[in-house]
Amino acid sequence: MIGAGDKIRVFYKDKIFEGILMSQEKPDFLDIKLSSGYNVGLKKKSITKTELLKKKSELKVPPEKNVVKKNLPTMSILHTGGTIASKVDYSTGAVIAQFTEGELLSMFPEIKNLANINSRLIRNMQSEMMRFSHYNLLAKAIAEEAKKGVDGVILTHGTDTMHYTAAALSFALENLTIPVILVGSQRSSDRGSTDAAMNLLAAVQFITNTDFAGVAMCMHENNDDKNCLILPGCKSRKMHTSRRDAFRPINTTAIARIDVESKKITLISEYDKKDKNKKISLKLFDEKLKVGLIKAHVNMFASEFLAYKDFDGLVVEIMGIGHIPTMKVDEFTSENEKILNAINTLSKKVVVAAAPQTIYGRVDMDVYTPGKQLLKAGVIGNHTDMTPETAFIKLAWLLSNHKNEARKLFGKNLRGEISERSEKGAYLV
Repeated sequence: MIGAGDKIRVFYKDKIFEGILMSQEKPDFLDIKLSSGYNVGLKKKSITKTELLKKKSELKVPPEKNVVKKNLPTMSILHTGGTIASKVDYSTGAVIAQFTEGELLSMFPEIKNLANINSRLIRNMQSEMMRFSHYNLLAKAIAEEAKKGVDGVILTHGTDTMHYTAAALSFALENLTIPVILVGSQRSSDRGSTDAAMNLLAAVQFITNTDFAGVAMCMHENNDDKNCLILPGCKSRKMHTSRRDAFRPINTTAIARIDVESKKITLISEYDKKDKNKKISLKLFDEKLKVGLIKAHVNMFASEFLAYKDFDGLVVEIMGIGHIPTMKVDEFTSENEKILNAINTLSKKVVVAAAPQTIYGRVDMDVYTPGKQLLKAGVIGNHTDMTPETAFIKLAWLLSNHKNEARKLFGKNLRGEISERSEKGAYLV
């Protein structure tokens, strides 16, 4: 009898499909996971024949034994979940996080030739489920590893919010003396098109062959399997839902390029270096803090801003170089004046900051009247070029650790999150 998870061949009209039978949610359709990773639904009444090719078998990865080599550096891999440590659940067709850290090490045996690996399971979860509590958990775990004397830490992470976590750790880990590289993948590790192995191997190569200290991410440079980029933790962002080269540096350049096959590392920009005289300290997040993130848009209402009246902070993704609808210009725009009044009221209690919804570029609220109105209302963030996500994380961190100085410090460069000047060649790279 054919069941979910079995590999089958289906004769459908004038075509033949081969794939894994998924659980059937619609009685009139047969759902199959193709080898490409895509799902196809076939009308049962148009199927002429179905053949069983192979019964369902569970993927078993034998545990990998660690053999310490004295001539190699020591590295810790902290596992949090995400696609890099996921496989397809063929009963549902979904990608689920279910590899343990031991299985992950077994899947990528090449890294053991470059470093002695310690692995720890911190969480096994999708990154979009994370909260400030998880950032604190990760920061503490990394600090523990650093105090043990490891040469670097790799954090396997889901890609959806990896840029949030990279920024959060950049702020939470003060005086970081070792490299902490977040690594993810856009394709699950049991698929032929996976980018997991290359991203992980490139991160190990970078850590073991440079004197970099700080938080960064390592992901594909292009859709091919040639190079990976080391991306700055506070100035990078996921810019595509599914491409393997989804992560890009924003308003800056990458730190380095790694050719995994040749092991060539090309340094692109300056970075902080290891300093044994520094002592790492933790500056964690207030887990009860409430910070919002809202995008300015046409046809806004004042109530959208007033919904944040009980929050501690709010980041507004402003339009252009520093605008939201605040002016009455005709008989249809009286609500805009109410928006400005709402912001004036809100900013008396809540720290309100601006970040560009264009992603690239710098905020400048000095140019046009709507921007000047926001400045007068107490909105901060003028002349900064942070991504909205980094601005959100930074504001939360400041309210957690420097509440009385949050307004003043938000516009100061603390972890490389604000460029001193807009760099030529730092757009769409």
